[in-house]
Amino acid sequence: MKVKQNCNMSFKVMTCTIFAFIFSAIVATENIFAEEYSLEDLYKIALERSERIKISEEDLFIAERQKDKAMSALLPKLSAYGGYTRYSEVKTSGSGWVTQPDWSTSWGLRLDQSLSLSGREITAFQISKKGIEGRRYNLYVVKEEYLFNVSVSYYDVLRARKAVEIARANVDRLKKHRDAAETRLRIGEVTKTALLRAEAELSGAQSEMVKAENNLNLAKAILARIVGINGEYALRETILEKTETLQLSSLKEEAFTERAEIKSSNVNRKIAEEQVKYTKGAYWPTLSVEGVYSRKDEDPTSPFLNKESIYGGLKLNFPFFEGGLRRAEVNEAKAKQRQSELIYEDLKKAISIDVENAYLDLKTQAGILKSLEDQLVFARDNYNAVSKQFEYGLANSIDMMDANTLLVTSERQLTDAKYNYQLSILRLKKATGTLLKAVSTKQ
Repeated sequence: MKVKQNCNMSFKVMTCTIFAFIFSAIVATENIFAEEYSLEDLYKIALERSERIKISEEDLFIAERQKDKAMSALLPKLSAYGGYTRYSEVKTSGSGWVTQPDWSTSWGLRLDQSLSLSGREITAFQISKKGIEGRRYNLYVVKEEYLFNVSVSYYDVLRARKAVEIARANVDRLKKHRDAAETRLRIGEVTKTALLRAEAELSGAQSEMVKAENNLNLAKAILARIVGINGEYALRETILEKTETLQLSSLKEEAFTERAEIKSSNVNRKIAEEQVKYTKGAYWPTLSVEGVYSRKDEDPTSPFLNKESIYGGLKLNFPFFEGGLRRAEVNEAKAKQRQSELIYEDLKKAISIDVENAYLDLKTQAGILKSLEDQLVFARDNYNAVSKQFEYGLANSIDMMDANTLLVTSERQLTDAKYNYQLSILRLKKATGTLLKAVSTKQ
């Protein structure tokens, strides 16, 4: 009986081991076959799948259709009409002529065209073409802004991933220190407080590791939402090359030339100018041209019935007074034109500050990065030295914890500085309006 129980126990252990092995193999297989993306890959996917970009593309499509509507005002309108009338009775005059037939039909073709003598329709068509140009620049702005958001989220994931690595390394170091403190406690070289301090530091490091892992999962979920990725994925780190930074004045001139916001605002200035011209056109008369072919039939037929006729006509409509409506519309258009000029000048100032801010941030991050690299070297050497001293009883637990805290802090600060520097390179490109162009060139 006892042998049978031992066999059952062995079978259960073997079954659990097999299931654990299978589960581990599945997890490992998922990690192996998880799609890996570089920053350029994420850019390409985001440009294809982003709802925000598609919304802006629809705005461009709408602007193109508005141009078609403006074009239709320059073309004549051709229409056909027809009708059938049934009367209650036939009526005749005293001399026997038919004055009301039993039924009658009429149909015809009509060609109409109305144009303002000021050329308002042509002006409206020019405005619609400029509207398409403005929408293209707006689409460029949306794409560039979206790519930068992808970059921020991408480096957030790398930052979180590095934080997990730092947290795990910290846990491993503190476990070794705990074990060393426990060994020294047994031989009487340290007091129990040293072991308790090591245990407390280890527990805190483990909670920080859990928090770092959760932050990594959240950062990956946010990036997947922004880009449009489904399922598990991995990131391949992209290190941007350090490029020679131009002078600040040159960068500002480049931004004034390349920024799509400036181009869009300049288009809006031209549209506002054309809008004043269009509104003033309401003071001019409107010329209407029409050509008509008509056909009539009735029964009984009157001898005076004109069955077929073709005629044309010209009409000139000149409104002299409309209660001040046209004057108000012209003044409103002029005010919008002044607004567009002010918006353009204000935008130039804002872009100038944006470029200067990005330029100074890049220089700051470069300086911080160099200092923190040196600090990490010193902190690592200090930890190794204190660790050796603690091993031989020349340093206490507090010295060990201080050295470890300095090392962890240096690692985290360097990680932040490293990715902040990468982002500052992209931020400067965005500020000068060359980010999307650089991405398109690479792809």
